[in-house]
Amino acid sequence: MIWLFSAALLLGAAVILLGLKIAVMRRSIKEITSQLEDAVSGDTNSEMRISSSDSELRVLCAELSRKLKQLREEQLRFQNGDRELKEAITNISHDLRTPLTAIMGYLDVMERSPQNEENSRCLGIIRERAEAMKQLTEELFRYSVILSSEEGEKRELTDIGKALEDSLMSHYAALQAHGITPEVNICREKITRELDPSGLSRVFGNLFGNAIKYSKGDLNVTLTQPCTITFSNQAPELTQVQVERLFDRFYTVEAARKSSGLGLSIAKTFVSRMGGSMTASLSEGVLTITVKL
Repeated sequence: MIWLFSAALLLGAAVILLGLKIAVMRRSIKEITSQLEDAVSGDTNSEMRISSSDSELRVLCAELSRKLKQLREEQLRFQNGDRELKEAITNISHDLRTPLTAIMGYLDVMERSPQNEENSRCLGIIRERAEAMKQLTEELFRYSVILSSEEGEKRELTDIGKALEDSLMSHYAALQAHGITPEVNICREKITRELDPSGLSRVFGNLFGNAIKYSKGDLNVTLTQPCTITFSNQAPELTQVQVERLFDRFYTVEAARKSSGLGLSIAKTFVSRMGGSMTASLSEGVLTITVKL
């Protein structure tokens, strides 16, 4: 009987000790979780610490601290490298503007002078190349400014349908000049969003510009509820692989060598900043770019 009583006491003591052990472990896990959230969010650079004296938990805590320190160092290295790249692009594009302006000025003077047929042809080629380079330089500068901007966009309640109509009217002459008569379908219900109107205008402008470069004469633009905008046109020369890369920086398809390859990338950056999405798909030779806000 005494033996059974002693065994019960030992068992009870073991249960109590086990309960205390579990309680200490739970508290340590909560401490690790709280510090881990702060470390990942970047609110602190201090090492993780726990109140438990358990050797295994202390090893776990030390290993997490070491890994987080490595992660912060890699993140800092990436941020510095990304900042340096943006600054380099800005400086290069800015430096190119001055000589390009001078070249365009000299071309104007030369073109006003008497020319023979061969000289006129050569000047035309130079003018074409200089214009393409000027366009690329401007796109580089704008793109670097967009990515380097630390300030939030000025958001306001914007009528999406009206913004789309305004952009269409400003590009209508260029569309007509390229033999494109757009078919536009805008839902009757007014759709508004709290966003940056200038950024939205830039998105629509780049999408119309993309259609001018690639369309074979057709363009279908729609706006439907809740807020989906699609630009569709025939693009039989495009492949699925090319469509998947349309939003890559500096990527251009073979049929558009004069393009900087930044227009759609800039548009997608603006859409993402406004909390939306932009995708591209190809079905039976029809390219469709979809914007959801």
